[in-house]
Amino acid sequence: MQPQKASSPLDLTTEQLIRAAIAEDVGGGDVTATYFVPEDSVARAQIVAREPGVMSGAEIAVRVFALMDARVEARAMKSDGEAFVRGDVLMEISGPTRGLLTGERTALNFLQRLCGIATQTRRYVEAVKPHPVQIWDTRKTTPGWRLLEKAAVKAGGGTNHRMGLYDHVMVKDNHIAANGSSEQLQSAIDRVKAERPGVRIQIECDTLEQMARFLKLRGVDMLLLDNMGCEKLREAVQMNAGKLWLEASGGITLDTIAQVAATGVNAISVGALTHSARALDLGLDFI
Repeated sequence: MQPQKASSPLDLTTEQLIRAAIAEDVGGGDVTATYFVPEDSVARAQIVAREPGVMSGAEIAVRVFALMDARVEARAMKSDGEAFVRGDVLMEISGPTRGLLTGERTALNFLQRLCGIATQTRRYVEAVKPHPVQIWDTRKTTPGWRLLEKAAVKAGGGTNHRMGLYDHVMVKDNHIAANGSSEQLQSAIDRVKAERPGVRIQIECDTLEQMARFLKLRGVDMLLLDNMGCEKLREAVQMNAGKLWLEASGGITLDTIAQVAATGVNAISVGALTHSARALDLGLDFI
């Protein structure tokens, strides 16, 4: 079968991604379903959790089945952000059997990946309680999947950092190496404030000496404290004295994040939320 023409409630980027994923899998048609499943066959199925997790991507899976066949009805049984346990039914699908079978793997690929990210994020969020710190994602996302993966982070209770290079200034060590004097930095900051009002400006600090220098600059909103141990992070919080928003980053794991949160930083960014999340074990069972 070929994807059907249908209006979409999703943004254009996500719609294109879904259609590309279907085309990658279905190609010129599902030869197995075409030859081994009667055209008039109908069925009911459920997507079931094989392990506990957090829901994300329900709308994407529903859209996959709609594109398979407009007669397929898919209904999410859990909302994005809702926790589930092993054995819970996450989605119910009914309609032409060919549509269910042809869409099964693509729908599961999206759902398993996004639920995995939401579940991973929830673990990090739970690990920092009761500290008032946000868990941020990064740009370390699967190319083409950024909107979906960052939505999954939010479903897990995390917070989205910058979406891309266009919506947040992040002056990192290589930028500083290319344009690093205090006068040059201040001039660039002033230009951003004048030409891009509302865009936040953040500078990366590798040392406390750098931080002291950057605290003297006008117009900086946030500092990124990169690969600093907990002792230095505590010193940084004291040095900052509530002036700027402080983000800790660099090699932070589930085993260490609670200690980092206890230093008093405002946010902790974790690339592993997206680049190292394991796909959750979900399955489609026919009733």
